[in-house]
Amino acid sequence: MSEIIDFLRTRRSVKPREMSQPAPSPEEIETILTIGARVPDHGKIAPWRFIVFEGDGRVRAGDVIASVYARKNPSAPQEEIEIEKRQLMEAPLVIGVVSCIKPHPKVPSWEQVLSAGASAMNIVTAVTALGYGANWLTGWFAYDRDILDGLGLKPDERFAGFIHIGTPTKPSKDRPRPNLSDIVSRF
Repeated sequence: MSEIIDFLRTRRSVKPREMSQPAPSPEEIETILTIGARVPDHGKIAPWRFIVFEGDGRVRAGDVIASVYARKNPSAPQEEIEIEKRQLMEAPLVIGVVSCIKPHPKVPSWEQVLSAGASAMNIVTAVTALGYGANWLTGWFAYDRDILDGLGLKPDERFAGFIHIGTPTKPSKDRPRPNLSDIVSRF
């Protein structure tokens, strides 16, 4: 079996709390984003874009998330608000994959959303191939319009997810996978 097939067969996510420095270098980030943009894209319309959260950017994003959370949950204890503030702080790097639906006569919006998802998966795969850990997550804040506005998304954009990236601090355990007999049918 080829190395690539073995790699894909054993790829697994790493919990952000089980990641530390170093994060990918600027050159590696460029490679990761280049691979993220190399996905099926009917119509060549690039219905996705990326937001890189690193360093102080993660702190500023956390401030946006915590501020919106506190405003929408006025009775929330300060400890809860602090937890929300750290949503993007566990991993040293987070890449937000933004789904950007573009009106097109031949490319339905659903297909564009799938392309953004493929982009997120390519990022996860590239990160893992470079020897780092990755985890594709969303969370309540990925769907909150006030958060999206606060993080600079346009009204017609939304997050496909946040890819948390760093160096694994311990081996990642695999999770149960579905039996093919449960998910495959033949027509």
